[in-house]
Amino acid sequence: MTDRALLEVKGLVTAFDTEGGRLRAVDGIDIRVEHGRTLGIVGESGCGKSVTALSIMRLLPQPMGQILEGEIRLEGVDLVQADRDTMHRIRGHRIGMIFQEPMTALNPVHRIGRQIAESLILHKGFDKRQALERAVALLQRVGIPAPEVRLSEYPHQLSGGMRQRVMIAIALACDPALLIADEPTTALDVTVQAQILELIASLRSESGMGVLLITHDLGVIAEQCDDVVVMYAGRVAEQAPVRQLFAEPRHPYTRGLLASIPHLETPRKTRLPTISGMVPTLSALPDGCRFNNRCPHADDRCRREQPPLVRTGPDHHVACHHWQRIASEPTP
Repeated sequence: MTDRALLEVKGLVTAFDTEGGRLRAVDGIDIRVEHGRTLGIVGESGCGKSVTALSIMRLLPQPMGQILEGEIRLEGVDLVQADRDTMHRIRGHRIGMIFQEPMTALNPVHRIGRQIAESLILHKGFDKRQALERAVALLQRVGIPAPEVRLSEYPHQLSGGMRQRVMIAIALACDPALLIADEPTTALDVTVQAQILELIASLRSESGMGVLLITHDLGVIAEQCDDVVVMYAGRVAEQAPVRQLFAEPRHPYTRGLLASIPHLETPRKTRLPTISGMVPTLSALPDGCRFNNRCPHADDRCRREQPPLVRTGPDHHVACHHWQRIASEPTP
């Protein structure tokens, strides 16, 4: 890894004020994205993946969502301390984001061409004609046929895969240094999923941008990412280079996720292992390790003390009191 990260998040704490009190959705996480590399964040629904992305973009719902602690540095600039005008210049320019559901992220009353051209006019100083010409080139780049025709269409006239490609075109319009892809293949069929992921990977290779890929699919992580962070209940459970994580998982939650993946040699009708229980709600987090009520290795110490994230090898960090014993077990 290089000394200067593209994105560095340290001690991030993001909370929401509710009628039941303040709930910490992200509780002290550290992540790092390098130039030209893809960092994957994986975990079950409710673990804090999307809240992390919205915190980086400073797009938390207001007034209830707020960053309480930590730093978010993009190319050395602390986004937590940045004022509204600074964030306005960064969003869509230095950071592009592919949102989880393009039908709700795209404006239904504006044509596709206008939505792509908007950021080019704002951030690049293009006039309308230049912006629309660039929009055609972007639609061609992301594989949309007849791009000149699509400019005058509305989001509802496009298929799910094409809407997702339009979202990618908007995110890439100003050649961002960082691309955040939040579940970019949700609700797409398998063929379109593969095309979208291949497109993101090829665009990263062409431009050298860093990518933060959020997903619940470990298969996507294995194919697309260089490094991975496993999140659970708002905290980092394990982080490592992808090959090392799959070869030597050292947290029981990571091992549970890996064990639930079917393999080619798995006999038909075999019941896949599952992780018992559910992710705890933010209003009822257990004492000690947040995974202790679902963990087969939990003991009194786990129910009493929250494990710190410790370094267990080069670039490999785990938050588990029993990681050494777990690491010695066969990989699932």
